[in-house]
Amino acid sequence: MTDAAASRPVAQKVRRPAAGQAAAGRAASPWGFSRSIGRRLTILLAGIAAVLALVSWAMVTSFARAAAERTQDGVLAASALSIAGALGSEQGNIRLELPYSAFAMLDAIGQDRVFYRVATADDTLTGYEDLEVPRLPRTAGEVVTDTIAYRGTTVRVATVTRSVLSGQVPVRIMVSVAQTRSGVDEIAAGLSRSAAALSVGFFLLATGLGWAAARNSLRPLNEIAQAVGRRGPSDLRPVQRDAPGELAPLLAALNRLMERLGASIRRSEDFITEAAHRVRTPLATVRAQAEVALHSAESEEVKATLRRMIRAVDESSRSAGQLLDHATVGFRAETLRAEDLDLAAVIRRVTDGLAPTAEMKDIAFSVSLVPAPMRGDAILLENAVRNVLDNAVKYSPAETVVTVTLERAGSAWRITIRDEGRGFGDAAVPQLVERFRRGANVEKVVGSGLGLTIADEALRAHGGTLTLSPGDNGVGACVTLTLPAA
Repeated sequence: MTDAAASRPVAQKVRRPAAGQAAAGRAASPWGFSRSIGRRLTILLAGIAAVLALVSWAMVTSFARAAAERTQDGVLAASALSIAGALGSEQGNIRLELPYSAFAMLDAIGQDRVFYRVATADDTLTGYEDLEVPRLPRTAGEVVTDTIAYRGTTVRVATVTRSVLSGQVPVRIMVSVAQTRSGVDEIAAGLSRSAAALSVGFFLLATGLGWAAARNSLRPLNEIAQAVGRRGPSDLRPVQRDAPGELAPLLAALNRLMERLGASIRRSEDFITEAAHRVRTPLATVRAQAEVALHSAESEEVKATLRRMIRAVDESSRSAGQLLDHATVGFRAETLRAEDLDLAAVIRRVTDGLAPTAEMKDIAFSVSLVPAPMRGDAILLENAVRNVLDNAVKYSPAETVVTVTLERAGSAWRITIRDEGRGFGDAAVPQLVERFRRGANVEKVVGSGLGLTIADEALRAHGGTLTLSPGDNGVGACVTLTLPAA
């Protein structure tokens, strides 16, 4: 039966992936390859978060060190002022009792070494004689702080001056208190480590939020892509979806492209339809003239030539007719005109129309129908059934029966067409629905390879399927057309 023929041992359901599904299968996830907008946006936000984390760490570290240094300077200044405040004069001599609190307050910063010196311009009264300071306060009571190298380490020193009477002569006394910086460095390092931990936490949190924000921002784009990807190859309706304003130009361009593509397809279908109409009429005339010439020809060579001409005209006429059917199916499938109908009545019209052709080959139709209400396009369904039945008649030998059965199968109607012809041969069954694909055992039977293609496209437009399998006992072919009942 079919433009392909002979038999395969196992039934196979013919399905072809919708356009867009194949493309979707080839395309990687928007999060899965290097040119992904989502990945680039996530990396950009992560980079910004890293820069902010580094800046915040540097600022906190700097502020922590500055605060620790100011704390040390304040303590050193208080210690120096405390010692200076303890200076006095007794019987013309300068007297000093070092206050305990002056050094006790330095222990609060850390276990650093403390150095001090109390001296006049000419002599060291107490403390470390080699503790020299780079500059002195300009006025009494002013505190000057400096960082100097002393005995192989870095120390911070605070210096204050005070005038004390020695007899009747005022003597300017310098008080310097110094402390190593280990405690300050330790405090600054601890705060820096804490700041680093907070910065890392901030970076990880910001990266996660950036990833979520990028994914959420791209969700409308992904939804549009999925909506377009789920469409069939002939669904060129405008994309109508709520989307951010930034995607409006993309949607408008996509809709304009689909509109132009639809117009181009319609022009092609109109051209095919017009061409088929214009070709069939002159072909019919040529065939009639060739048959007249065949009956009047006496030479066997001329008769053979005329028979080849008639066969070529038949093939061209059939191809033109099926091209017209294919264009009609393609156009109506794109804009399906569903209406309430009885599938049994559709089948009855097709069998009645093909009955004269079948009778010319002494082929009988055995039809078993039940009322089958459904919604669909009657023209598409008639095309599907007619092409399958036409194949059955064309490939069946004389004095055989083509059986047509319509029955309910769960939530679907099932049309089964069996013949006693050649079957599907060695052809790959799923490939027989491809355009212009015919089997190897068609021999001299006229055909275009579009019959099953038209039937398959008409069924898929209704959400149905076309199944090809061997006939009973491996004889002939069986084609099943399944359509949803609702």
